[in-house]
Amino acid sequence: MTTRPTPRILVLSAPSGGGKTSLARALAERREDVGIAVSHTTRNRRPGETDGVHYFFVDHPVFERMIRDNRFIEYAEVFENYYGTSVDAVESLALSGRQAILDIDWQGARSVRGKFPDAVTVFVMPPSTWSLEQRLRQRGQDSEKVISQRMQEAEREMSHRDEFDEILVNDDFNRTLNQLEDIVNRMKNG
Repeated sequence: MTTRPTPRILVLSAPSGGGKTSLARALAERREDVGIAVSHTTRNRRPGETDGVHYFFVDHPVFERMIRDNRFIEYAEVFENYYGTSVDAVESLALSGRQAILDIDWQGARSVRGKFPDAVTVFVMPPSTWSLEQRLRQRGQDSEKVISQRMQEAEREMSHRDEFDEILVNDDFNRTLNQLEDIVNRMKNG
């Protein structure tokens, strides 16, 4: 009988445009002992995104079947699309000896904490709401209506920051990345 390793999970949450995805990618590139648990989504692929790298892009019926089959650690519906982290994504990282980074929202973080109480949760704050709005505009991916919706949602998301183990302000990317690496080192040694 083979025992499965217990996954070590680092959850990163932030409002859209807060930098969590860029931080997760940079941390995974910097360290061989961590990997990003690639999420599933029903949203359309953006230019430059690769299936299986940025997300697993699936349609609503496939995602809903995965929900019924209990294949997600967490999932949520955001802006009329589903996003979720599969059990397989986290287990495959654990089996390879790597720590899983989950790039998810506060609802997902709450769900993961319920299933994996040892998970470490980090909320990444923008330096200000003005800077967050500027980041969303500079991405050039969203209409004014979507930016407005994202800013309203950001306020709601940031109101949950006290539910997290750590709060980092992403006002300097490299410093924030170093702070995340310190957290990973503490998880590994503790």
